[in-house]
Amino acid sequence: MKVAALIVAGGSGSRAGGELPKQYQALFGRPVISWSLGALRAAGVDEVVAVIGEGHEEFFRNATRGGPPPRAVVGGATRTASVRAGLAALGDADVILIHDAARPGLTPKVVRELVAAVQAGAPALAPALPVSDALQRTNGEGCVQEEVERAGLHRVQTPQAFDARILRDAYACADDSIAYTDDLAVVRAIGAPTKLIAGDLRLMKITYPEDLEMLAVMLSDSRITCVGNGIDAHRFGPGAFVTLCGVRVPHDKGLLGHSDADAGWHALVDAILGALGEGDIGAHFPPSDPQWKGADSERFLRHALQLADAAGAKIVHVDVTLVCERPKVGPHREAMRVRTAQVLDLPLDRVSVKATTTERMGFLGREEGLAAYATATLTRPA
Repeated sequence: MKVAALIVAGGSGSRAGGELPKQYQALFGRPVISWSLGALRAAGVDEVVAVIGEGHEEFFRNATRGGPPPRAVVGGATRTASVRAGLAALGDADVILIHDAARPGLTPKVVRELVAAVQAGAPALAPALPVSDALQRTNGEGCVQEEVERAGLHRVQTPQAFDARILRDAYACADDSIAYTDDLAVVRAIGAPTKLIAGDLRLMKITYPEDLEMLAVMLSDSRITCVGNGIDAHRFGPGAFVTLCGVRVPHDKGLLGHSDADAGWHALVDAILGALGEGDIGAHFPPSDPQWKGADSERFLRHALQLADAAGAKIVHVDVTLVCERPKVGPHREAMRVRTAQVLDLPLDRVSVKATTTERMGFLGREEGLAAYATATLTRPA
């Protein structure tokens, strides 16, 4: 059974404030939309299409760097038109989920529960929370006009999950003159039953500036911090440069290795894999495999980042120490920090690169090679 998902991300998000639309603002240093993408991938969703606003192409590209980006299509003037555009871009599927990009608190558990319910026969359903506060209707000046009975009322969330055939039939019949409240309403319009299941407070929608701060507090309570360490060393050999943390450094020797022998990034990849419990770099990129001969280590680092994203983890800080007598790292240290920050999509102040020597002791002191040590700090779901 194939499961597909649409992420609706076409809004301007003006009420949330900030220089970027809310779906592209940072939450724990990571774009809001990328949280939902990670949860859908971790839940095993087969295909994801993002419906973005006109002129948001660059925002979307920047927000999805470091992992396999989903396909993106430009939405329409209304949510109904945007979902239609997304459905047209999706391939065949048995279950389709539709999710608001401004709800980054999505977890793989919620996705799996919704998919299982559709597979069990529910044509359409969504997570929801019962309304617990008193409800009062006011006029335009804030004066209370009447009490509203809250029994049976719910705050409906996303993702909303559907039998794909029923959803496509509903949108084929949808009246463009009607402002549907959500996708469940589109399905109800053709007479199909809809159902609500228990929602999650973390699925709150970011609407106002304070919502992002509130959600950050909620998500921090459900995450743990993991730290991984990595070590790598390479011999010197013939050459005119060495590559360290993605930067080519002139030297009277090169580094020997199956790939580009970038010891700094190799150690960092091992540190990230260690924090994820995913083994070591050799298990993912065996030196016996000819396809990695001379490979750029950026591929290895991006692979580690993709694994973190799939696990719902976030790299929050990295620290690399290079150990050698020569070449001198100092003149190139900032360039190494910048390259590493670019690949990992981290602020520069969360990337440390430094160097030391062994005071001429051992194989490093004899300039037979160089070594690197790295530490990566990640947060991930508890």
